[in-house]
Formats: sequence, structure tokens, C-alpha cells
Amino acid sequence: QVYKGLDIITNKVSPQEQRLCRHHMISFVDPLVSNYTVVDFRDKAVALISFHHAALLTLPDLWHIEDIFARDKIPIVVGGTNYYIESLLWKVLINTKEKATTAPGPVTDRKVELEQLDGVELHRRLSQVDPEMAARLHPHDRRKLARSLQVFEETGIPHSEILHQQQAEEGGGPLGGPLKYPHCCILWLHADQAALDQRLEQRVDEMVAAGLLQELQDFHRRYNREKVAEQRQDYQHGIFQSIGFKEFHEYLVNEGSCSPEASALLLQKGIQALKQVTKRYARRQNKWVRNRFLKRPGPNVPPVYGLEVSDHSRWEEDVLKPALEIVESFIQGREPPAEPVRMEWDVEENKRSHHVCELCNRLIIGDREWAAHTRSKSHLHHLKKKRKLEATNLAAETKGEEAETPGEDSSLPLP
Repeated sequence: QVYKGLDIITNKVSPQEQRLCRHHMISFVDPLVSNYTVVDFRDKAVALISFHHAALLTLPDLWHIEDIFARDKIPIVVGGTNYYIESLLWKVLINTKEKATTAPGPVTDRKVELEQLDGVELHRRLSQVDPEMAARLHPHDRRKLARSLQVFEETGIPHSEILHQQQAEEGGGPLGGPLKYPHCCILWLHADQAALDQRLEQRVDEMVAAGLLQELQDFHRRYNREKVAEQRQDYQHGIFQSIGFKEFHEYLVNEGSCSPEASALLLQKGIQALKQVTKRYARRQNKWVRNRFLKRPGPNVPPVYGLEVSDHSRWEEDVLKPALEIVESFIQGREPPAEPVRMEWDVEENKRSHHVCELCNRLIIGDREWAAHTRSKSHLHHLKKKRKLEATNLAAETKGEEAETPGEDSSLPLP
């Protein structure tokens, strides 16, 4: 939503709603800027919030940042890109831009340059300068490998060492540094999965009815057509990462060059893909809340209050009334009537442990990921094939041994 234009695909709050209270951080970045990062977002948002220690956060959409405490306002930070919200709550990011931009000449994004390399090569380079960080990352995870190499190149300090420094600060923990706003709370709007899936599919249909295709076509003609023709299209950076571009790529690039029937099929394919990827993204958002907020180890974790939004007809009872009670208690400095959501976290769990599955020829990082892999259809399929092959080989060996053993001679020796 920080990028100018594409109001439908990015689900921006309407101008009418924006007039109800002041909004920030919407439509201020040129869409052709490809190196806008979470660090840029954090720095601008922190300046708007100011350095007073209070905040209210909602997941997902209610309002956006209200900026000045001096005017007796409370900032409301809205999800759901929870990675960005985490960057505001805790000291978890490393800023290398200031050091990088001191060099003469045109500004280049070193991380983007590094991402052009093969993952194995990136992993080899990182192993030489930061073996601890290399041991945590999968050789296929080029983005994280490139980021760790960038941190080392632009600071001269291994990425792992900087993370240790953050975690060692007072209030720090295994997932990063201390909480920056100790007097904050989180409102988590969640829904039953079936209700959420239905609502997301309906939202995509409403986006199409509101002019989504015209918006994408216009943007494609102005910004993307030339890149596609020159094979410079990059769906990994900038606004082109947004859900909706990759899903409608075939439809957009073939517009006008195929039959109406083929174009209609590509359009339906794009709409269905958008629905599927939107539902997958919603699941990832909820997983992030559970793993990074609810199960976050350490004492410096804001209370998370769950608000059930499965039934729209019960919005007043299930969402608005309890939310206002929580906010009022928060402002007055007393305990809210609602209990925060709590989830136990496994102190023994190792998120960076390495497991090699020889059956599937895969490297799995993390105890939970390994447990999930061993239960996956793919792994169980390979395991079944292995056992079947072992049984076949055993049967063949047994049969071979029987064939090699001479039978008993029925003739009797002469006296």
C-alpha cells in the first residue's frame, strides 16, 4: 500500500474512510522503486509514531498510523504484513543503507546483485565469512543468504554476531532485540478457516467487479510491457511482488495476441490463481501471529487479544464492543476485562537444526519443519517405495539362496 496507484490490487482503504481519521504511509512511493525495504518502512513509521512509548496494533484492517502523541493521539498500526509490524515492535532489523550510500557513484542494491548468484555459491561464500549464519540457512534460500552476505560486506561484521548483540540487550530474546514500545497491545482479528476462505474468494470477485483488470492492464502498459519484452521482468522486488501480478502475467502478456476464447480462459486461470494465493497468504499471516507473537519466547511480548470475526452479523458483540473495552482499559492503565490469547512455546525446539532426508534428497532446517516433512505425502510416498523395494530385494535374495543350495541326494551310499 505504500506504492502510488494500484488501489484495488493492494486493497487500500477508501478515500471516504481515510477522511474519518488521518492516515499515513499510503501511496507515497514511486511504483518503479524496487529497493524499498522494511527498514525504510520502519524508519518512516517510527518517525511518525515518535519516540513515545505507547502503541495499539490491530491485525488486520481497522485504521492506520495516527502520528503525534503531543496532540493526545494513539498510533494504530494496521496489518497484515506482520513482518513489518514486528519491525516496529522489536529491535530486529539491521540498517546497512547509511554505510552503503556513502560510497561515490550510483546507488546499487547489493542484495539484488547477490541474488543473481546460484544458491550454492551464495552458501559457499557465506560459509567463509559467517559459518554460523550459513549453518542456519538453507542453500536454496537465496534471499536470506544474499541478505547475510550484504550485511557482512556493508558493515564488516558477521550477520550472526550482530544478531547476538541484539539478543543480548536487556529485554532481548532468541528472536531478536528488546521491545521498543513496552506499553502496547495487539488486537488479532481472526476467523474460522472456512468462513475466511469464503470471504477471501468473495473479496477477489469484488475486486474484479471494481475494475481490477483495467487497473492491471493500465499498469502493465505503462510500467511492465517494456520489461517483459526485454526479459527484464522481476516479480521478486518492489511493487511487482504484490499478489496479483504473477497470477495475471499470462493474461496480460497475451492480451490482444490470442483468440477471445483463449484470453477468457487465461483470465479465469488468473482469477482462480489469485483466490488460491490470497488464501495461502492469509494462512501464512495467521501462522506468523501464532509463531512470532503468541509463541514468542521471553517476557517482552505485548498482550494479544483475539477478536472473532467469522460472523459479520455479530460484529458489534464479538468485535467492536470488546475491542473498545480493551482500548479503554489500555488507555486508562487498568487490566482489560478480556484475557489475552496465550500459547505455549517449546523451549527445547531448535528452529535452526539441520536434518538431511536421504530419501527425498532434501535438507530440512528446524525441528518443526522436520516433523512436518516426515508426515508429508511426498516423504511417505518415498518411504513406501523404499520399503517396497527392500521387500522385493529381500525376496529376490531369499529365492537366490534357495536356488544356490543343492538339494538332498536321495541315493544311498553303497555298503
